[in-house]
Amino acid sequence: MKLTKPAPRHPHLFWAGLALSAFGWLVATPASVRAADRVYVSYGILERSIPVSSLEAYAKDGTIDDDLAVYAQYGDAKQLKLLKSALVARAEIDLVTVAQFLYTPQGEVLLKRLGQVIQPESRDSGFKAIRAALILAAADPDGLTLLNVLRRFPTRGLRIDVERSLQIAASLQQLVNQAKQATTVVLQAAQQEQAAETIAINQLADLRQRGPFTWQKRTLALVDPTRSAVINPKPSGTVPPIELTAPPALLSETAKGRSVPVDLYLPNQQTQSTTPMPVVVISHGLGSDRTTFAYLAIHLASYGFAVLVPEHPGSNAARLQALINGTASEVSEPAEFVNRPLDITFVLNQVENLVNTTPNLRGRLNFQQVGVLGQSFGGYTALVVAGAPINRQQLQAGCQNLENTLNLSLLLQCRAIDLPQPEPVLQDSRVKAVIAINPITSAVLGQASMSQINVPTMMVTGNADTIAPALPEQIQPFTWLTTTDRYLVMLQGGTHFSTLDSSSSKDSLPLPQEVVGPSPAIARRYTDALAVAFFQTYIANKPTYRSYLSASYSDAISEFSLPLTLIRTLAADQLAQGLADTTSAITTRSPK
Repeated sequence: MKLTKPAPRHPHLFWAGLALSAFGWLVATPASVRAADRVYVSYGILERSIPVSSLEAYAKDGTIDDDLAVYAQYGDAKQLKLLKSALVARAEIDLVTVAQFLYTPQGEVLLKRLGQVIQPESRDSGFKAIRAALILAAADPDGLTLLNVLRRFPTRGLRIDVERSLQIAASLQQLVNQAKQATTVVLQAAQQEQAAETIAINQLADLRQRGPFTWQKRTLALVDPTRSAVINPKPSGTVPPIELTAPPALLSETAKGRSVPVDLYLPNQQTQSTTPMPVVVISHGLGSDRTTFAYLAIHLASYGFAVLVPEHPGSNAARLQALINGTASEVSEPAEFVNRPLDITFVLNQVENLVNTTPNLRGRLNFQQVGVLGQSFGGYTALVVAGAPINRQQLQAGCQNLENTLNLSLLLQCRAIDLPQPEPVLQDSRVKAVIAINPITSAVLGQASMSQINVPTMMVTGNADTIAPALPEQIQPFTWLTTTDRYLVMLQGGTHFSTLDSSSSKDSLPLPQEVVGPSPAIARRYTDALAVAFFQTYIANKPTYRSYLSASYSDAISEFSLPLTLIRTLAADQLAQGLADTTSAITTRSPK
Protein backbone atom coordinates (compact mmCIF):
# COMPACT_ATOMS: atom_id res chain seq x y z
CA MET A 1 0.00 0.00 0.00
CA LYS A 2 1.29 3.41 -0.91
CA LEU A 3 1.51 5.69 2.07
CA THR A 4 0.41 9.22 1.31
CA LYS A 5 1.45 12.07 3.54
CA PRO A 6 -0.96 12.21 6.50
CA ALA A 7 -1.62 15.35 8.46
CA PRO A 8 -0.94 14.35 12.06
CA ARG A 9 -2.43 16.69 14.62
CA HIS A 10 0.71 16.43 16.74
CA PRO A 11 3.75 16.22 14.42
CA HIS A 12 6.09 16.77 17.37
CA LEU A 13 4.71 13.60 18.94
CA PHE A 14 5.40 11.69 15.71
CA TRP A 15 9.07 12.55 16.00
CA ALA A 16 8.99 12.04 19.75
CA GLY A 17 7.64 8.56 19.18
CA LEU A 18 10.37 7.67 16.72
CA ALA A 19 12.98 9.17 19.04
CA LEU A 20 11.58 7.17 21.93
CA SER A 21 11.89 3.98 19.91
CA ALA A 22 15.44 4.84 18.91
CA PHE A 23 16.40 5.64 22.47
CA GLY A 24 14.94 2.37 23.64
CA TRP A 25 17.12 0.43 21.24
CA LEU A 26 20.20 2.07 22.63
CA VAL A 27 19.56 0.92 26.18
CA ALA A 28 18.48 -2.69 25.69
CA THR A 29 20.39 -5.95 24.52
CA PRO A 30 21.09 -9.66 23.00
CA ALA A 31 21.64 -12.10 19.86
CA SER A 32 21.07 -12.27 16.01
CA VAL A 33 21.74 -14.18 12.77
CA ARG A 34 20.47 -12.34 9.68
CA ALA A 35 20.41 -8.62 9.22
CA ALA A 36 17.24 -6.65 8.58
CA ASP A 37 17.29 -4.99 5.17
CA ARG A 38 14.07 -3.00 5.52
CA VAL A 39 12.34 -1.05 8.27
CA TYR A 40 8.55 -1.05 8.09
CA VAL A 41 6.83 1.96 9.61
CA SER A 42 3.17 1.26 10.33
CA TYR A 43 0.42 3.57 11.53
CA GLY A 44 -2.91 1.77 11.79
CA ILE A 45 -3.65 0.30 8.36
CA LEU A 46 -1.03 2.49 6.70
CA GLU A 47 2.45 1.16 6.19
CA ARG A 48 5.57 1.97 4.24
CA SER A 49 9.04 0.53 4.31
CA ILE A 50 12.44 2.10 4.01
CA PRO A 51 15.65 0.23 3.15
CA VAL A 52 18.27 0.11 5.85
CA SER A 53 20.70 1.11 3.10
CA SER A 54 18.90 4.48 2.84
CA LEU A 55 19.55 5.13 6.51
CA GLU A 56 23.16 4.01 6.11
CA ALA A 57 23.71 6.44 3.24
CA TYR A 58 22.16 9.30 5.17
CA ALA A 59 24.26 8.54 8.23
CA LYS A 60 27.41 8.35 6.12
CA ASP A 61 27.21 11.53 4.03
CA GLY A 62 23.76 13.08 4.49
CA THR A 63 22.28 11.66 1.29
CA ILE A 64 18.47 11.68 1.29
CA ASP A 65 17.26 9.27 -1.38
CA ASP A 66 13.69 8.90 -2.60
CA ASP A 67 12.77 6.39 0.11
CA LEU A 68 14.02 8.55 2.96
CA ALA A 69 12.57 11.72 1.43
CA VAL A 70 9.05 10.46 2.21
CA TYR A 71 9.89 10.68 5.91
CA ALA A 72 12.23 13.64 5.78
CA GLN A 73 9.37 15.94 4.75
CA TYR A 74 7.91 15.57 8.26
CA GLY A 75 10.97 16.96 10.00
CA ASP A 76 12.85 20.23 9.93
CA ALA A 77 16.61 20.59 9.51
CA LYS A 78 17.27 20.35 13.23
CA GLN A 79 15.30 17.13 13.58
CA LEU A 80 16.98 15.57 10.57
CA LYS A 81 20.36 16.45 12.00
CA LEU A 82 19.31 14.81 15.25
CA LEU A 83 18.28 11.66 13.34
CA LYS A 84 21.67 11.50 11.65
CA SER A 85 23.44 11.79 14.97
CA ALA A 86 21.18 9.20 16.58
CA LEU A 87 21.90 6.64 13.87
CA VAL A 88 25.63 6.59 14.57
CA ALA A 89 25.76 7.63 18.23
CA ARG A 90 27.70 4.96 20.05
CA ALA A 91 26.64 3.78 23.48
CA GLU A 92 29.84 3.06 25.38
CA ILE A 93 28.58 -0.20 26.84
CA ASP A 94 30.46 -3.43 26.35
CA LEU A 95 28.98 -6.73 25.22
CA VAL A 96 29.02 -8.45 28.61
CA THR A 97 27.32 -5.52 30.35
CA VAL A 98 24.56 -5.37 27.75
CA ALA A 99 23.96 -9.11 27.76
CA GLN A 100 23.97 -9.42 31.54
CA PHE A 101 21.51 -6.58 32.06
CA LEU A 102 19.05 -7.77 29.43
CA TYR A 103 18.71 -11.12 31.16
CA THR A 104 17.84 -9.53 34.52
CA PRO A 105 14.16 -9.14 35.53
CA GLN A 106 14.46 -5.38 35.03
CA GLY A 107 16.02 -5.81 31.59
CA GLU A 108 13.31 -8.21 30.48
CA VAL A 109 10.57 -5.79 31.51
CA LEU A 110 12.17 -3.06 29.41
CA LEU A 111 12.53 -5.43 26.46
CA LYS A 112 8.85 -6.36 26.64
CA ARG A 113 7.97 -2.67 26.60
CA LEU A 114 10.15 -2.09 23.57
CA GLY A 115 8.61 -5.16 21.96
CA GLN A 116 5.28 -3.34 21.84
CA VAL A 117 6.82 -0.84 19.43
CA ILE A 118 9.57 -2.77 17.66
CA GLN A 119 8.64 -6.13 16.13
CA PRO A 120 9.76 -8.57 13.45
CA GLU A 121 8.07 -8.34 10.07
CA SER A 122 5.72 -11.14 11.19
CA ARG A 123 4.27 -8.83 13.89
CA ASP A 124 5.21 -11.31 16.62
CA SER A 125 6.62 -10.04 19.89
CA GLY A 126 9.91 -8.27 19.38
CA PHE A 127 11.21 -9.25 22.82
CA LYS A 128 13.80 -11.84 21.81
CA ALA A 129 14.65 -10.22 18.49
CA ILE A 130 15.49 -6.90 20.15
CA ARG A 131 17.64 -8.63 22.72
CA ALA A 132 19.47 -10.53 19.98
CA ALA A 133 20.05 -7.38 17.93
CA LEU A 134 21.34 -5.40 20.87
CA ILE A 135 23.77 -8.07 22.01
CA LEU A 136 25.18 -8.59 18.54
CA ALA A 137 25.43 -4.84 17.95
CA ALA A 138 27.37 -4.50 21.18
CA ALA A 139 29.74 -7.20 19.93
CA ASP A 140 30.30 -5.39 16.62
CA PRO A 141 33.65 -3.56 16.23
CA ASP A 142 31.70 -0.36 15.51
CA GLY A 143 29.88 -0.72 18.82
CA LEU A 144 26.30 -0.36 19.96
CA THR A 145 24.70 2.11 17.55
CA LEU A 146 21.20 2.35 16.15
CA LEU A 147 22.46 1.41 12.70
CA ASN A 148 24.19 -1.65 14.05
CA VAL A 149 21.01 -2.70 15.83
CA LEU A 150 19.17 -2.50 12.49
CA ARG A 151 21.92 -4.44 10.76
CA ARG A 152 21.85 -7.15 13.41
CA PHE A 153 18.09 -7.54 13.75
CA PRO A 154 17.49 -11.29 13.21
CA THR A 155 14.71 -11.03 10.60
CA ARG A 156 14.68 -9.54 7.11
CA GLY A 157 12.23 -6.86 8.15
CA LEU A 158 11.82 -4.78 11.28
CA ARG A 159 8.48 -3.16 12.02
CA ILE A 160 7.99 0.04 14.05
CA ASP A 161 4.47 0.56 15.32
CA VAL A 162 4.25 4.35 15.19
CA GLU A 163 0.74 4.41 16.66
CA ARG A 164 1.90 2.54 19.77
CA SER A 165 5.03 4.65 19.91
CA LEU A 166 2.94 7.81 19.85
CA GLN A 167 0.75 6.46 22.64
CA ILE A 168 3.85 5.97 24.77
CA ALA A 169 5.12 9.41 23.82
CA ALA A 170 1.76 10.92 24.76
CA SER A 171 1.88 9.17 28.13
CA LEU A 172 5.37 10.51 28.64
CA GLN A 173 4.21 14.01 27.75
CA GLN A 174 1.37 13.70 30.25
CA LEU A 175 3.85 12.79 32.98
CA VAL A 176 6.03 15.75 32.03
CA ASN A 177 3.04 18.10 32.20
CA GLN A 178 1.98 16.71 35.57
CA ALA A 179 5.50 17.19 36.89
CA LYS A 180 5.41 20.81 35.77
CA GLN A 181 2.05 21.34 37.42
CA ALA A 182 3.29 19.73 40.64
CA THR A 183 6.31 22.03 40.53
CA THR A 184 3.99 25.02 40.29
CA VAL A 185 1.99 23.80 43.30
CA VAL A 186 5.16 23.48 45.39
CA LEU A 187 6.43 26.92 44.32
CA GLN A 188 3.10 28.53 45.17
CA ALA A 189 3.09 26.85 48.59
CA ALA A 190 6.64 28.10 49.22
CA GLN A 191 5.65 31.66 48.34
CA GLN A 192 2.75 31.50 50.79
CA GLU A 193 4.92 30.10 53.57
CA GLN A 194 7.67 32.63 52.97
CA ALA A 195 5.19 35.50 53.09
CA ALA A 196 4.06 34.34 56.54
CA GLU A 197 7.59 33.94 57.94
CA THR A 198 9.42 36.59 59.96
CA ILE A 199 12.98 35.30 59.92
CA ALA A 200 16.05 37.54 60.07
CA ILE A 201 17.96 35.73 57.34
CA ASN A 202 20.95 38.08 57.53
CA GLN A 203 21.53 36.95 61.12
CA LEU A 204 21.77 33.26 60.21
CA ALA A 205 25.11 31.58 59.65
CA ASP A 206 25.91 29.93 56.33
CA LEU A 207 25.54 26.23 57.05
CA ARG A 208 27.06 25.40 53.69
CA GLN A 209 30.41 26.23 55.27
CA ARG A 210 32.27 23.67 57.37
CA GLY A 211 31.69 23.64 61.13
CA PRO A 212 34.26 24.17 63.89
CA PHE A 213 35.26 20.53 64.55
CA THR A 214 38.09 18.57 63.01
CA TRP A 215 37.39 14.90 62.56
CA GLN A 216 38.94 11.49 62.13
CA LYS A 217 37.79 8.52 60.10
CA ARG A 218 37.95 4.86 61.04
CA THR A 219 36.81 1.93 58.91
CA LEU A 220 35.21 -1.11 60.50
CA ALA A 221 34.70 -4.40 58.66
CA LEU A 222 31.65 -5.79 60.43
CA VAL A 223 30.24 -9.24 59.72
CA ASP A 224 26.75 -10.38 60.64
CA PRO A 225 26.97 -14.19 60.95
CA THR A 226 23.17 -14.56 61.09
CA ARG A 227 22.55 -13.34 57.55
CA SER A 228 23.51 -14.65 54.13
CA ALA A 229 26.68 -13.55 52.45
CA VAL A 230 26.41 -11.82 49.08
CA ILE A 231 28.84 -10.58 46.45
CA ASN A 232 30.83 -8.19 48.61
CA PRO A 233 33.42 -5.51 48.02
CA LYS A 234 36.67 -5.92 49.88
CA PRO A 235 36.41 -3.82 53.03
CA SER A 236 38.60 -0.76 52.86
CA GLY A 237 40.85 0.42 55.64
CA THR A 238 43.12 -1.52 57.95
CA VAL A 239 40.74 -2.53 60.73
CA PRO A 240 40.24 -6.32 60.83
CA PRO A 241 36.72 -7.76 60.72
CA ILE A 242 34.85 -7.49 64.00
CA GLU A 243 32.39 -10.33 64.60
CA LEU A 244 30.17 -9.37 67.51
CA THR A 245 26.86 -10.63 68.78
CA ALA A 246 24.30 -9.90 66.04
CA PRO A 247 20.52 -9.46 66.18
CA PRO A 248 18.38 -12.61 65.82
CA ALA A 249 18.63 -14.27 62.42
CA LEU A 250 16.05 -12.88 60.05
CA LEU A 251 17.16 -14.45 56.80
CA SER A 252 18.89 -17.72 55.96
CA GLU A 253 22.02 -18.42 57.96
CA THR A 254 25.45 -19.13 56.52
CA ALA A 255 28.79 -19.70 58.13
CA LYS A 256 30.38 -16.70 56.47
CA GLY A 257 27.66 -14.15 57.08
CA ARG A 258 26.95 -10.74 55.59
CA SER A 259 29.90 -8.37 55.42
CA VAL A 260 28.97 -4.74 56.13
CA PRO A 261 31.95 -2.37 56.00
CA VAL A 262 31.35 0.90 57.83
CA ASP A 263 33.14 4.23 57.78
CA LEU A 264 32.96 5.98 61.15
CA TYR A 265 33.54 9.75 61.18
CA LEU A 266 34.22 11.09 64.67
CA PRO A 267 34.57 14.77 65.61
CA ASN A 268 37.65 15.67 67.62
CA GLN A 269 36.44 17.31 70.81
CA GLN A 270 39.08 19.53 72.42
CA THR A 271 37.48 19.20 75.84
CA GLN A 272 35.64 16.25 77.31
CA SER A 273 31.96 17.03 76.86
CA THR A 274 29.33 15.69 79.22
CA THR A 275 26.83 15.61 76.35
CA PRO A 276 27.17 12.53 74.09
CA MET A 277 27.60 13.22 70.39
CA PRO A 278 24.46 12.78 68.26
CA VAL A 279 24.66 9.96 65.72
CA VAL A 280 23.71 10.02 62.02
CA VAL A 281 23.69 7.03 59.66
CA ILE A 282 23.95 7.55 55.87
CA SER A 283 22.53 4.88 53.53
CA HIS A 284 23.71 4.94 49.91
CA GLY A 285 21.61 4.15 46.87
CA LEU A 286 21.54 1.25 44.41
CA GLY A 287 24.86 0.80 42.63
CA SER A 288 26.55 3.33 44.86
CA ASP A 289 28.86 2.91 47.85
CA ARG A 290 29.83 4.52 51.12
CA THR A 291 32.12 7.07 49.46
CA THR A 292 29.47 8.90 47.42
CA PHE A 293 28.23 10.72 50.52
CA ALA A 294 31.62 11.03 52.22
CA TYR A 295 31.41 14.78 51.63
CA LEU A 296 28.26 14.95 53.75
CA ALA A 297 29.68 12.71 56.47
CA ILE A 298 32.68 15.04 56.77
CA HIS A 299 30.42 18.08 56.84
CA LEU A 300 28.20 16.65 59.57
CA ALA A 301 31.25 15.57 61.59
CA SER A 302 32.53 19.15 61.41
CA TYR A 303 29.35 20.18 63.25
CA GLY A 304 29.81 17.61 66.00
CA PHE A 305 27.90 14.60 64.69
CA ALA A 306 29.27 11.07 64.83
CA VAL A 307 28.50 9.69 61.38
CA LEU A 308 28.22 6.02 60.39
CA VAL A 309 28.31 5.22 56.67
CA PRO A 310 27.68 1.51 56.02
CA GLU A 311 27.97 -0.17 52.66
CA HIS A 312 25.07 -2.42 51.68
CA PRO A 313 26.78 -5.39 49.98
CA GLY A 314 23.75 -6.61 48.02
CA SER A 315 23.04 -3.33 46.24
CA ASN A 316 26.32 -1.44 45.99
CA ALA A 317 28.76 -0.68 43.18
CA ALA A 318 30.42 -4.06 43.62
CA ARG A 319 27.05 -5.72 43.10
CA LEU A 320 26.66 -3.99 39.73
CA GLN A 321 30.18 -5.05 38.83
CA ALA A 322 29.29 -8.61 39.82
CA LEU A 323 26.31 -8.42 37.46
CA ILE A 324 28.57 -7.26 34.66
CA ASN A 325 31.07 -10.01 35.44
CA GLY A 326 28.36 -12.65 35.39
CA THR A 327 28.60 -13.60 39.07
CA ALA A 328 25.23 -12.03 39.94
CA SER A 329 21.93 -12.58 38.15
CA GLU A 330 20.25 -9.23 38.83
CA VAL A 331 21.06 -5.73 40.00
CA SER A 332 19.65 -6.39 43.46
CA GLU A 333 17.84 -9.34 44.96
CA PRO A 334 14.43 -8.90 46.64
CA ALA A 335 16.04 -9.70 50.01
CA GLU A 336 17.76 -6.30 49.93
CA PHE A 337 14.44 -4.66 50.81
CA VAL A 338 14.81 -6.39 54.17
CA ASN A 339 18.58 -6.56 54.44
CA ARG A 340 19.18 -2.84 54.04
CA PRO A 341 17.11 -1.78 57.07
CA LEU A 342 18.64 -4.67 59.00
CA ASP A 343 22.08 -3.34 58.07
CA ILE A 344 21.21 -0.08 59.83
CA THR A 345 20.11 -1.87 63.00
CA PHE A 346 23.08 -4.24 62.88
CA VAL A 347 25.59 -1.41 62.46
CA LEU A 348 24.07 0.59 65.31
CA ASN A 349 24.19 -2.47 67.56
CA GLN A 350 27.78 -3.33 66.73
CA VAL A 351 29.20 0.18 66.86
CA GLU A 352 27.42 0.83 70.15
CA ASN A 353 28.94 -2.37 71.50
CA LEU A 354 32.37 -1.33 70.23
CA VAL A 355 32.06 2.16 71.71
CA ASN A 356 30.95 0.84 75.09
CA THR A 357 33.97 -1.47 75.26
CA THR A 358 36.52 1.14 74.13
CA PRO A 359 37.67 3.31 77.07
CA ASN A 360 38.29 6.52 75.14
CA LEU A 361 34.91 6.23 73.36
CA ARG A 362 32.68 4.96 76.16
CA GLY A 363 29.72 7.28 76.72
CA ARG A 364 30.69 9.69 73.93
CA LEU A 365 27.97 8.74 71.42
CA ASN A 366 24.20 8.95 71.90
CA PHE A 367 22.71 5.84 70.30
CA GLN A 368 19.22 6.57 71.57
CA GLN A 369 18.83 9.66 69.39
CA VAL A 370 19.81 8.63 65.87
CA GLY A 371 19.23 10.33 62.53
CA VAL A 372 19.24 8.47 59.21
CA LEU A 373 19.76 9.95 55.76
CA GLY A 374 19.44 7.89 52.59
CA GLN A 375 19.32 8.42 48.85
CA SER A 376 17.15 6.45 46.37
CA PHE A 377 17.15 2.85 47.69
CA GLY A 378 18.77 4.39 50.76
CA GLY A 379 15.85 6.81 50.99
CA TYR A 380 13.53 3.82 51.15
CA THR A 381 15.82 2.36 53.81
CA ALA A 382 15.59 5.51 55.93
CA LEU A 383 11.79 5.61 55.73
CA VAL A 384 11.47 1.95 56.67
CA VAL A 385 13.65 2.16 59.78
CA ALA A 386 11.62 5.26 60.69
CA GLY A 387 8.43 3.20 60.80
CA ALA A 388 7.05 2.65 57.27
CA PRO A 389 6.56 -1.12 56.77
CA ILE A 390 6.70 -2.89 53.42
CA ASN A 391 3.18 -2.74 51.98
CA ARG A 392 2.29 -5.96 50.17
CA GLN A 393 -1.21 -4.81 49.29
CA GLN A 394 0.17 -1.71 47.60
CA LEU A 395 2.81 -3.78 45.81
CA GLN A 396 0.12 -6.00 44.32
CA ALA A 397 -1.85 -2.97 43.17
CA GLY A 398 1.07 -0.88 41.94
CA CYS A 399 2.83 -3.63 39.99
CA GLN A 400 -0.10 -4.90 37.92
CA ASN A 401 0.84 -3.13 34.69
CA LEU A 402 4.61 -3.09 34.99
CA GLU A 403 5.28 -3.58 31.27
CA ASN A 404 3.59 -0.27 30.50
CA THR A 405 5.12 1.87 33.23
CA LEU A 406 7.27 4.92 32.58
CA ASN A 407 8.36 4.96 36.22
CA LEU A 408 11.67 3.12 36.12
CA SER A 409 11.88 2.84 39.90
CA LEU A 410 8.99 0.35 39.80
CA LEU A 411 11.32 -2.13 38.11
CA LEU A 412 13.17 -2.25 41.42
CA GLN A 413 10.26 -1.72 43.81
CA CYS A 414 8.19 -4.53 42.37
CA ARG A 415 10.92 -7.08 43.05
CA ALA A 416 9.81 -6.84 46.69
CA ILE A 417 6.75 -8.91 45.75
CA ASP A 418 9.01 -11.97 45.84
CA LEU A 419 10.03 -11.45 49.47
CA PRO A 420 9.17 -14.38 51.74
CA GLN A 421 6.50 -13.78 54.33
CA PRO A 422 6.30 -12.61 56.97
CA GLU A 423 8.88 -9.86 56.97
CA PRO A 424 10.63 -9.05 60.23
CA VAL A 425 9.95 -5.79 62.02
CA LEU A 426 12.30 -3.33 60.34
CA GLN A 427 11.60 -0.19 62.35
CA ASP A 428 14.36 0.85 64.75
CA SER A 429 13.10 2.81 67.75
CA ARG A 430 16.45 4.57 68.12
CA VAL A 431 15.83 6.44 64.86
CA LYS A 432 14.32 9.81 65.76
CA ALA A 433 14.51 11.73 62.45
CA VAL A 434 15.13 10.89 58.77
CA ILE A 435 16.01 12.58 55.49
CA ALA A 436 15.00 10.68 52.34
CA ILE A 437 16.60 11.97 49.11
CA ASN A 438 14.92 10.76 45.88
CA PRO A 439 13.31 7.84 47.77
CA ILE A 440 11.37 5.07 46.04
CA THR A 441 8.01 4.79 47.79
CA SER A 442 4.89 4.54 45.64
CA ALA A 443 4.57 0.75 45.34
CA VAL A 444 6.71 -0.71 48.10
CA LEU A 445 5.34 1.64 50.78
CA GLY A 446 2.30 3.62 49.63
CA GLN A 447 0.03 5.83 51.69
CA ALA A 448 -0.80 3.28 54.38
CA SER A 449 2.88 2.82 55.24
CA MET A 450 4.04 6.41 54.86
CA SER A 451 1.33 7.55 57.25
CA GLN A 452 2.82 5.36 59.99
CA ILE A 453 6.01 7.42 60.25
CA ASN A 454 5.90 9.40 63.48
CA VAL A 455 9.33 11.04 63.51
CA PRO A 456 10.44 14.29 61.82
CA THR A 457 10.91 13.60 58.12
CA MET A 458 12.46 15.55 55.26
CA MET A 459 11.92 14.40 51.68
CA VAL A 460 14.15 15.76 48.92
CA THR A 461 13.12 15.62 45.28
CA GLY A 462 14.44 16.74 41.92
CA ASN A 463 11.79 17.65 39.37
CA ALA A 464 13.99 16.32 36.54
CA ASP A 465 14.37 12.87 38.13
CA THR A 466 13.66 10.26 35.43
CA ILE A 467 14.49 7.25 37.62
CA ALA A 468 12.23 7.92 40.62
CA PRO A 469 9.92 10.64 39.24
CA ALA A 470 9.22 13.46 41.65
CA LEU A 471 5.42 13.42 41.57
CA PRO A 472 4.64 9.74 42.24
CA GLU A 473 7.71 8.95 44.35
CA GLN A 474 8.24 12.05 46.52
CA ILE A 475 5.73 14.89 46.12
CA GLN A 476 2.55 12.85 46.40
CA PRO A 477 4.03 10.59 49.12
CA PHE A 478 4.90 13.74 51.08
CA THR A 479 1.17 14.47 51.32
CA TRP A 480 0.72 11.05 52.94
CA LEU A 481 2.95 11.90 55.89
CA THR A 482 1.10 12.55 59.14
CA THR A 483 4.07 13.41 61.33
CA THR A 484 3.94 16.96 62.68
CA ASP A 485 7.44 17.93 61.56
CA ARG A 486 7.77 17.29 57.84
CA TYR A 487 9.58 19.09 55.05
CA LEU A 488 9.60 18.81 51.27
CA VAL A 489 12.70 20.11 49.51
CA MET A 490 12.71 20.50 45.73
CA LEU A 491 15.67 21.06 43.41
CA GLN A 492 14.39 22.61 40.19
CA GLY A 493 16.27 20.77 37.46
CA GLY A 494 17.61 18.25 39.96
CA THR A 495 18.02 14.66 38.80
CA HIS A 496 18.25 11.33 40.60
CA PHE A 497 22.00 11.83 40.90
CA SER A 498 22.33 15.53 41.72
CA THR A 499 23.39 15.09 45.35
CA LEU A 500 25.93 12.31 44.72
CA ASP A 501 29.66 12.87 44.73
CA SER A 502 31.95 10.78 42.55
CA SER A 503 32.88 7.43 44.04
CA SER A 504 36.44 6.40 44.82
CA SER A 505 35.57 2.73 44.36
CA LYS A 506 37.10 0.89 41.43
CA ASP A 507 33.76 -0.88 40.99
CA SER A 508 31.73 2.27 40.44
CA LEU A 509 30.37 3.13 37.01
CA PRO A 510 30.96 6.77 36.01
CA LEU A 511 27.84 8.71 35.05
CA PRO A 512 27.79 11.10 32.07
CA GLN A 513 27.26 14.76 32.92
CA GLU A 514 23.98 14.69 31.00
CA VAL A 515 22.69 12.05 33.41
CA VAL A 516 23.97 13.76 36.56
CA GLY A 517 22.31 17.03 35.57
CA PRO A 518 23.22 20.66 36.20
CA SER A 519 25.33 21.97 39.07
CA PRO A 520 25.83 18.90 41.28
CA ALA A 521 28.28 20.88 43.44
CA ILE A 522 25.46 23.29 44.29
CA ALA A 523 23.16 20.36 45.11
CA ARG A 524 25.78 18.99 47.49
CA ARG A 525 26.08 22.35 49.24
CA TYR A 526 22.30 22.45 49.69
CA THR A 527 22.45 18.94 51.14
CA ASP A 528 25.21 19.96 53.55
CA ALA A 529 23.26 22.94 54.86
CA LEU A 530 19.85 21.31 55.18
CA ALA A 531 21.19 18.11 56.76
CA VAL A 532 23.02 20.13 59.42
CA ALA A 533 19.93 22.24 60.15
CA PHE A 534 17.58 19.25 60.27
CA PHE A 535 19.73 17.00 62.44
CA GLN A 536 20.78 19.84 64.76
CA THR A 537 17.09 20.56 65.31
CA TYR A 538 15.79 17.03 65.77
CA ILE A 539 18.78 14.87 66.77
CA ALA A 540 21.00 17.30 68.68
CA ASN A 541 17.89 18.99 70.15
CA LYS A 542 18.98 22.52 69.24
CA PRO A 543 15.72 24.30 68.34
CA THR A 544 17.55 27.49 67.31
CA TYR A 545 18.37 25.73 64.03
CA ARG A 546 14.68 25.48 63.13
CA SER A 547 14.88 28.89 61.42
CA TYR A 548 17.05 27.30 58.74
CA LEU A 549 14.25 24.86 57.91
CA SER A 550 12.17 27.51 56.22
CA ALA A 551 11.11 28.72 52.81
CA SER A 552 12.94 31.96 53.55
CA TYR A 553 16.30 30.32 54.21
CA SER A 554 16.04 28.01 51.20
CA ASP A 555 15.29 31.06 49.07
CA ALA A 556 18.27 32.90 50.55
CA ILE A 557 20.79 30.21 49.62
CA SER A 558 19.11 29.26 46.33
CA GLU A 559 21.33 29.61 43.25
CA PHE A 560 20.15 30.39 39.74
CA SER A 561 21.40 27.25 37.98
CA LEU A 562 19.64 24.92 40.44
CA PRO A 563 16.89 26.76 42.36
CA LEU A 564 16.02 25.45 45.81
CA THR A 565 12.56 25.36 47.40
CA LEU A 566 11.43 24.15 50.85
CA ILE A 567 7.90 23.79 52.16
CA ARG A 568 6.45 22.38 55.37
CA THR A 569 2.88 21.63 54.36
CA LEU A 570 1.15 20.33 51.27
CA ALA A 571 -2.29 18.77 51.46
CA ALA A 572 -3.39 15.98 49.13
CA ASP A 573 -6.41 17.97 47.91
CA GLN A 574 -4.19 21.01 47.32
CA LEU A 575 -1.92 18.92 45.10
CA ALA A 576 -4.85 17.29 43.31
CA GLN A 577 -6.39 20.67 42.55
CA GLY A 578 -3.10 21.92 41.17
CA LEU A 579 -2.74 18.90 38.91
CA ALA A 580 -6.29 19.38 37.64
CA ASP A 581 -5.66 23.03 36.82
CA THR A 582 -4.19 22.79 33.34
CA THR A 583 -4.18 26.58 32.99
CA SER A 584 -1.63 27.12 35.78
CA ALA A 585 1.38 29.06 34.65
CA ILE A 586 4.57 27.06 35.00
CA THR A 587 7.16 29.31 36.54
CA THR A 588 10.56 28.92 38.09
CA ARG A 589 11.85 30.94 40.96
CA SER A 590 15.18 32.64 40.79
CA PRO A 591 17.15 33.45 43.93
CA LYS A 592 17.04 36.97 45.19
